[in-house]
Amino acid sequence: MVCAVPGVVYMLAAMLSVQFGGAFAATLIPEIGPVGTVALRLTIATIILVPFARPGLHDRRTGRLHTRSDWLRVVAFAATLGVMNTSFYFSLRTLPIGVAVTIEFIGPMTMAALGSRSWRDGLAVLLAGAGVVGVSGALDADWSQVSLPGIGFALGAGAAWALYAKASQAVGARWESLRGLTWAMMICSVVILPFGIAEAGTQLIRPRHLLVGAVVALMSSALPYSLEMYALRRLSTKAYGILTGGEPAVAALAGLLVLGQGLHPLQIAGMICVISASVLILGRDSHHHPTRAAAT
Repeated sequence: MVCAVPGVVYMLAAMLSVQFGGAFAATLIPEIGPVGTVALRLTIATIILVPFARPGLHDRRTGRLHTRSDWLRVVAFAATLGVMNTSFYFSLRTLPIGVAVTIEFIGPMTMAALGSRSWRDGLAVLLAGAGVVGVSGALDADWSQVSLPGIGFALGAGAAWALYAKASQAVGARWESLRGLTWAMMICSVVILPFGIAEAGTQLIRPRHLLVGAVVALMSSALPYSLEMYALRRLSTKAYGILTGGEPAVAALAGLLVLGQGLHPLQIAGMICVISASVLILGRDSHHHPTRAAAT
């Protein structure tokens, strides 16, 4: 029996990496914009992954060329990847990262709960809804102070995350190792980079921006993906789901330490509601999980 302790360590390291990577990305957004940040991160992450994945046109296992269906899966994967990251970075312009991740997390939870009639999942949906109201600040602030666009972008990122998880599974079934992911990131980078250049111009290639972009690419894409791959070899899906539910709390910690973003008591209570909902839904025995590979 494989010991689960290393898997837990890998998973916690992956969560810390991706959320602190998101916090560093938030420092770039005021300077090069959300689209510029996405373009910089994905382009550098692709450059990092290509030598390891060595993407090709043939399936190494069978020697055959990848089919039109295989490529359509990659394109769909690239689309969800681009929408998810861009929406999330737009939400970070007006929301603390802990709040944005908490709202975003509703997407995969809802996907996991769809079609279920158990009382546990029904309770989880109610908890998640209450959590979103709490973290949004709507209960203790004027509506003029609540960032509705930010909440909308975070919800959009969550919906794209749920679709991303499905697209990731579809690509993983037809492409070996990291090759499908790398092709998707290449396609996404080629599409987004011109918009990033239009938004940020030569600011994209300033040494500081390139350095922070490289840190974000490594921490939010290459490193957490590799760590999750190792973790999933040692953890049950139930354990994975429970650990993933802690991501909003890790994001809040990253926001506090990197960005100095604190949360009000009602927002903390809302976050606890969402984490509890994720444990109820994602912690059940299931064959599906919301992968964070190359995610926000």
